[in-house]
Amino acid sequence: MESAFGQFETAVQQFTLILATGVEAASGLVVGVAVIEAVWRSVLLFTLRRGLPETQKEAIRLRLGRWLAVVLEFLLAADILRTAVAPTWSDIGKLAAIAGIRTALNYFLSREVQAADRDVPDRAVPPGVPGDRASP
Repeated sequence: MESAFGQFETAVQQFTLILATGVEAASGLVVGVAVIEAVWRSVLLFTLRRGLPETQKEAIRLRLGRWLAVVLEFLLAADILRTAVAPTWSDIGKLAAIAGIRTALNYFLSREVQAADRDVPDRAVPPGVPGDRASP
């Protein structure tokens, strides 16, 4: 018979794995919504606002980039949750590699977004295209 502590440990492991799966599902949802939004804005831009400057295309790309940076953070958190419960050395090595890659991607994506933010005017999204720069 398993001890009370063993049962508690198993319950915590299961909860942590379910939580990690939920974080991954939320990440997928955020990516999906962000891509749909970017496609919608692009369609509006290309069909209704022909001949507009490249800065408006860049604003759409930057907004998508901000959302992708958020998703990278979520996915890193999910990886940490998965590794937090009874990790093996192999799991720790995989986490280190994944964390390194995602952190590097996020770092360079954030740098690009910040650099482009300095170049894009405050109202780069054309009137009639929903959204503003205040949200990620």
